Amino acid sequence: MAAVRISSRSGLPSLLVYLGIGIVMGQDGLGHIRFDSAEMTQVIGYAALVVILAEGGLGTKWKEIKPVLPAASLLALVGVAVSVGITAAGAHYLVGLEWRQALIIGAVVSSTDAAAVFSVLRRIPLPARVTGTLEAESGFNDAPVVILVVAFSTAGPVEHWYVLVGEIALELAIGAALGIAVGWLGAWGLRHVALPASGLYPIAVMAIAVTAYAAGALAHGSGFLAVYLAAMLLGNAKLPHWPATRGFAEGLGWIAQIGMFVLLGLLVTPHDLIDDVLPAVVIGLVLTMVARPLSVLLSLLPFRVPWPEQVLMSWAGLRGAVPIILATIPMVNGVADSERIFNIVFVLVVVYTVVQGPTLPWLARKLRLGESDGPADLGIESAPLERLRGHLLSVAIPEGSRMHGVEVAELRLPAGSAVTLVVREGKSFVPLPTTVLRRGDELLVVATDPVREAAERRLRAVGRGGKLADWLGANGASANGAH
Repeated sequence: MAAVRISSRSGLPSLLVYLGIGIVMGQDGLGHIRFDSAEMTQVIGYAALVVILAEGGLGTKWKEIKPVLPAASLLALVGVAVSVGITAAGAHYLVGLEWRQALIIGAVVSSTDAAAVFSVLRRIPLPARVTGTLEAESGFNDAPVVILVVAFSTAGPVEHWYVLVGEIALELAIGAALGIAVGWLGAWGLRHVALPASGLYPIAVMAIAVTAYAAGALAHGSGFLAVYLAAMLLGNAKLPHWPATRGFAEGLGWIAQIGMFVLLGLLVTPHDLIDDVLPAVVIGLVLTMVARPLSVLLSLLPFRVPWPEQVLMSWAGLRGAVPIILATIPMVNGVADSERIFNIVFVLVVVYTVVQGPTLPWLARKLRLGESDGPADLGIESAPLERLRGHLLSVAIPEGSRMHGVEVAELRLPAGSAVTLVVREGKSFVPLPTTVLRRGDELLVVATDPVREAAERRLRAVGRGGKLADWLGANGASANGAH
């Protein structure tokens, strides 16, 4: 818990703190723990990735990523291919690695890490297109990268490129189909089967997500894509006891990240890294200054994305624990110089996370992407009141919300919903129709099942449009686009 707090204040992703803890506990550190099992690291790392992808999918809002889905898909496919080719060429011609080792490194470091990216960017109000694209790309690109790393790490020459592309397409299609099927069936079941205890719902949701991974893997498809899509369907299905489920998933995600990073810190031997620092820096320069920008540019050409957003997405391609875990695959498969591959990837991830992490907020502000001129959106959580056939909405009024200064009666909530309690400066009271709402207030709104969605839409509209929300659309924008 202290490491999370330290990392949030320093602006660095928490992975560096946990890697440091693992190194300190290892054989070159104070703990003198000897751990060198690449196989165990890979198994535990895969399990942790399943949990992390499930947590990420549960928190992905469909309405935010739907408009950017084509762009994110191209980034995860075309972008990965461009990045692998350019990075591998740099590793071969500039560092002198054999083509097989160069291709493995190129594939390993082409996967971005959602946890690393958003641990830095979550404090900055970025355009929805940028955050949605980065989030969806991070969820999608693990699948093709894993397939490439496994293909390059297997014995014998790699098949013709079109055979490899066909295998990737087939595995992704199987994984996507099974993920959607398991997610849809799981959501349908949880909505129609009443479990005897509310605490079982979070466990059931995570179990369904893990089942999606298992189904995809057993069918020789992409289990990682399956678990992400299944979790995304579950996360947008308005399931019972959703706040508790979301909190449970976040806790499991943190446990998975902490355990995975500490284990990776234990696996590395610091004194073996010295000779690989310069090659890692050179390959990292090729990746961050050439491969990533070109992959973003070529992938987003059909979408006319403004250049400031492309620049930020190019610099926001943070590498987290995923590349380090993938670097254990050639070690398990007995690839020549696999330990050197692991060391180069480890140094590259650490060095460029230190460089990119703290500079991302600064770059966003310089590109004027970290400044929001519009009103801040409300934070709304919903908890079902099953026996009463209603919902309890918890509404937080942030700084910049246009709900500040609005009277309760001016909210004009639909019939069947009402503001029942206001919490202000640590004190709660029952509001009158003339009570003026302020920024920082928390409201409890009770709504019956039929009007819950309408009440939430109305609250968000007032939050964006203020008292004149009736003159504006549901998103706080007028018919002609003026604010």
